Amino acid sequence: MTFSAAATFREEVRAWLEDNLTGEFAHARGLGGPGREHEGHEVRLAWERHLGRAGWTCLGWPKEYGGRDATLAEQVIFHEEYARAGAPGRVGHIGEGLLGPTILDHGTPEQKRRFLPPIQRGEELWCQGYSEPDAGSDLAGVRTRAALDGADWVITGQKVWTSLAHVADWCFVLARTEPGSTRHQGLSYLLVPMTGPGVEVRPIVQLTGTSEFSEVFFDGARTAAANVVGRPGEGWRVAMATLGHERGASTLGQQIGFGRELGTVIETARRTGAADDPVLRDRLVRAWLELKIMRFNALRTMTSVSAGEPGPEVSIAKLYWSEWHRRLGELAQAVQGRAGLVADGGPYELNDLQRLYLFSRADTIYAGSSEIQRDIIAERTLGLPKEPRTPGIPGTPGTP
Repeated sequence: MTFSAAATFREEVRAWLEDNLTGEFAHARGLGGPGREHEGHEVRLAWERHLGRAGWTCLGWPKEYGGRDATLAEQVIFHEEYARAGAPGRVGHIGEGLLGPTILDHGTPEQKRRFLPPIQRGEELWCQGYSEPDAGSDLAGVRTRAALDGADWVITGQKVWTSLAHVADWCFVLARTEPGSTRHQGLSYLLVPMTGPGVEVRPIVQLTGTSEFSEVFFDGARTAAANVVGRPGEGWRVAMATLGHERGASTLGQQIGFGRELGTVIETARRTGAADDPVLRDRLVRAWLELKIMRFNALRTMTSVSAGEPGPEVSIAKLYWSEWHRRLGELAQAVQGRAGLVADGGPYELNDLQRLYLFSRADTIYAGSSEIQRDIIAERTLGLPKEPRTPGIPGTPGTP
């Protein structure tokens, strides 16, 4: 993509956002996002559908499924300008960024026709059914079971830390479908409706006082036999393909948001006098420099992803941004001083920096914990010995 073409596309995106974040959507600016998914769900859902009608969702998808066949550079530009405009947090990002690309790669023609258009139009929302109480980072230890009963899969089990389950229409579920199988074998990747009988969602109250994560219980829940992506028993391969899509072009937009948060921290440090403390001032400078490094590494990661060869950069990027953001949360509390320890109002009204501190504690756990990312880098990239195995303890890293 030439510099001129990129500049023209950037101007098109910027102008459209400016023209459309008005009227009924004017007050949607800044709503939602990690730690704030409770904000303005209805107006954000309407915005998602407005984006879909205008062709601004699923940019990289083929045109036959509502996408634009956009280049990676165009996708990066869109996400950057979307963040700069303060547009609301997307409610359809799990379907667009994870499930959609997986179906494009591994789904049948029928699955593509059935599931992709409603995602593009913002009409069906998705959640991810991977983690379980005894199989979080140790994903291969899932115990949720599914068995064929006539024309349906019947699913029984429990998932946890399921983002946006309380508003999702569908869930892609990793379940064990071959009795007696263990670890990576005998798993299947099922598409399960969240609105049918046998599905119960229990929101989990977080440190922030909100509940964007949930427990999900499947008690004889049913989905059509055709709603398995890939072959039955080969779900691990499909699940890993989904995770490969998790850190795409949207990370560059995420970093725009990080920059905005850092700006608020710096402004607060000046107002409270914390910036006069040489130790805190050094931490602020380090945070600014590390954010620049994060962008350069993200661009490098995009290069490997666009070549179809995602390597260690993917794990390095997740480890880097999550650890950085968690430190930023700690810095946000430090610059507030003692005032940061007191809620703005009762019973539990938090300011933006307090919410940043509390929610960023989860960054190093979800979407691949820091411990697991370090294992991947050490074992698969550096060739170091694997962790000692601890037989008989489910969830222990390295358990066979």
